[in-house]
Amino acid sequence: MTRIYVPRDSSALALGADALAAAIEAEAQRRGVAIELVRNGSRGLLWLEPLVEVATPQGRIGYANVGCAEVGALFDAGFTQGGAHPRCVGPVDAIPYLQKQQRLTFARIGVTDPLSVEDYVAHGGLAGLKAALAMDGEAACEALIESGLRGRGGAAFPAGIKWRTVRGARAAQKYIVCNADEGDSGTFSDRLLMESDPYALIEGMIIAGVVTGASRGYIYVRSEYPHAIAALEAALVRAREAGWLGAGVLGTAHAFGLEVARGAGSYVCGEETALLESLEGKRGVVRAKPPVPALAGLYGQPTVINNVITLATVPVIFARGAAFYRDFGMGRSRGTLPFQLAGNVRQGGLVELAFGVTLRELVYDYGAGSASGRPVRAVQVGGPLGTYLPQSQWDIPLDYEAYAAVGAVVGHGGLVVHDDTSNLAELAQYAMHFCALESCGKCTPCRIGSTRGVEVIQRIRDGDRSPRQVQLLRELCDTMVSGSLCAMGGMTPYPVMSALDHFPEDFGLDAMPREAAA
Repeated sequence: MTRIYVPRDSSALALGADALAAAIEAEAQRRGVAIELVRNGSRGLLWLEPLVEVATPQGRIGYANVGCAEVGALFDAGFTQGGAHPRCVGPVDAIPYLQKQQRLTFARIGVTDPLSVEDYVAHGGLAGLKAALAMDGEAACEALIESGLRGRGGAAFPAGIKWRTVRGARAAQKYIVCNADEGDSGTFSDRLLMESDPYALIEGMIIAGVVTGASRGYIYVRSEYPHAIAALEAALVRAREAGWLGAGVLGTAHAFGLEVARGAGSYVCGEETALLESLEGKRGVVRAKPPVPALAGLYGQPTVINNVITLATVPVIFARGAAFYRDFGMGRSRGTLPFQLAGNVRQGGLVELAFGVTLRELVYDYGAGSASGRPVRAVQVGGPLGTYLPQSQWDIPLDYEAYAAVGAVVGHGGLVVHDDTSNLAELAQYAMHFCALESCGKCTPCRIGSTRGVEVIQRIRDGDRSPRQVQLLRELCDTMVSGSLCAMGGMTPYPVMSALDHFPEDFGLDAMPREAAA
């Protein structure tokens, strides 16, 4: 019996994967060909979706961008034996885009059935949890610190220090909260992992609970991710049945319960304290710090809040050792990061590599340049509040400290590519408009500053390019950076200032040093 894989993640579904799977089954039945259809996750090569794979003695052979109308021709070509066809891309593991990656966190995506407990364990699942159960909690925290794992949601705070703080806090109840409110434009790694390898996240959260003494966990997922929510909920049912969750984790004395919570569509709820407010059933408004959530988080109790990728990376660290993970990366940025190529790029998808790769390598070696065929002019890194990097900065290693040194952010690893037709002044104005729409309204610099920012940029674009207006915009941005309660207002000036500094011609201004403009 031939095993055929048709992906079930959102990108493939949007391109007709469900109908394609049904068409393949119907054609196989009509021809009397015995097949086993597996709905795997996506490999992350999104420009090839739907990517159908056929298991053969030579490995899994891929057929890219397959449509229902081509199913008959595929069978005629003998695709169930890996036969030649214009859609055939050869062995999937040998595709350079995938072969050159360093997949640690995303090693299983597209390979396994996302909901199969047996498939997960057969591909290394639970090894990290079993190792953590055999360790002392303090030693486990030290191992995580030694690995160099930092928060992958954008803040880059050392995960082990956060865990150690929660472990040391005295409380009858502690919580593990996963921030899966992935709302940044151009980012999809959280979604891809939750849909394609949900057990990696679940295992990571169980380990966090065991190590810190927390017995309850919540995965806060944005409501715009229905397929991720469905995958997680189905996986949780199977994990409970397998004894991974509940009163005795894998038969031990550790108890851990886990459930999914749906967000309500607020961008600012990606900020950890606003998320906690929402999770408690309140309006999503940012809390002032201190106290930090590690000491007074959900319902006022000690809480670990980590991003999806942070938690899903934990199992491989405990399974293979802190030193193994630390050996990837550079400087204080250790391990790998799933970079997400989006926007005007020919080969959009997920690229997991060690820190230190450059933007130029990602955009050209993996992304193959712009989808339009025009010159790439700017790349926004780190989501809608990230900076626009000009070509002169594309050879800086992607590293938290190296980017911070030039006023940029790595963030969640999202890259949005723009060609030479993009107007950076228009995009900068939209950044302020976006902030005005999504601000929780608690602090004045964000609530009022974003609206004033839209107005000032509009005046400049309308022709008032006097030094006074430019200085006003810069001072407004400085106020928002320094005075906002959270990154919503504090980072909105990043795309604005980078556009103004590197692409002044789009504002109708002459290129000049910032000091001169101020």
